Amino acid sequence: MRNLLAIYGRTLTAIICLMVLFWVLAMILVPQIAMLHNSLWWTEKSGDAAAVTLRIDALYNDIGVLELDLAAAGDDEKAKITAEIESKRSEIAELESKEVSARRVYGFANYTRMSALHFGIFVKTMFFSALVTVLALIVCYPIAFAAAQVFTGEKAALLMLGLVVPYAINELLRIYAWLMILDYQGVINSALAWMGLVDFSKGTAIPFLQSPGAVFAAMIYAYILFMVFPIYNTLETLDRNQLDAARDLGAATARIHWRVAIPHAKPGIAVGCIMTFMLSAGSYSVPQIMTRGQGGDWFSQLIYRQFFDANNWNIGAAYAFTLLVACLVFIFLVMRMFGVGIREIAR
Repeated sequence: MRNLLAIYGRTLTAIICLMVLFWVLAMILVPQIAMLHNSLWWTEKSGDAAAVTLRIDALYNDIGVLELDLAAAGDDEKAKITAEIESKRSEIAELESKEVSARRVYGFANYTRMSALHFGIFVKTMFFSALVTVLALIVCYPIAFAAAQVFTGEKAALLMLGLVVPYAINELLRIYAWLMILDYQGVINSALAWMGLVDFSKGTAIPFLQSPGAVFAAMIYAYILFMVFPIYNTLETLDRNQLDAARDLGAATARIHWRVAIPHAKPGIAVGCIMTFMLSAGSYSVPQIMTRGQGGDWFSQLIYRQFFDANNWNIGAAYAFTLLVACLVFIFLVMRMFGVGIREIAR
């Protein structure tokens, strides 16, 4: 605070503090508190509310059928059908006039109602997200090391530019690009058909989209910068003399990375793993587009359906908060695994 006052003065410091407070409240605390609150209650209706609702729906269906019969009926039958329709409408009015009391009940039932199928999807999503994170680290560490320590000047700039330029394209377009590459008659299968390895007429194309690997590839491509940049930022501060000294002392390349480069890059690796895991676990568009509903659901898709298809916001909030807690647990595990603290990650 003293540094802010010394640099910006009281007025600008007050504005900065208010903006930070607004950000913390409006973007972090309030949404999470609202989500937690919605996950801890549900509505219980007294009486035979479900039976009444079903009876009303059945009466409306009967009226629809009778109106079709009325249009095709003769003059002698129209009076009878009309009277029947009016009778059903009167019954609907009577049912709708009944008061069905509802009360809000608080508890943890929204969390315990998760079925075994949904819990299995949750576990699968966590495992797949961790696997995507590991694969992204394997792919991105050599790139970040090359950009930070191997290449210099224009080569490093061109390498980073080659990573950044595709991000000028909308994420959905980049995902659809991978869809066209891995589709049944996409780029890869077309190339295999041209070589005579598959035959579209016989249905022997490789179903890439039915395997989790298609989602993994699209996710690694979609979130590659979130892994590369944190590692690059830490490796860029590594003194090359340390690498040269280890090499002069006879250390192999793998040992140099294991004993010198990777320990120095731990904060960047931790940040990259955290960001990649959280983006993968919460991704909806990538698994939805890449699998076309044929490769199994991810937990994010279940959350979406609870909110917007089933219109069950309480269960959806419980699922969403469960995913948040799982991501927080992963963050603390990564921090403990790499032996880094909040200050080191913030750098």
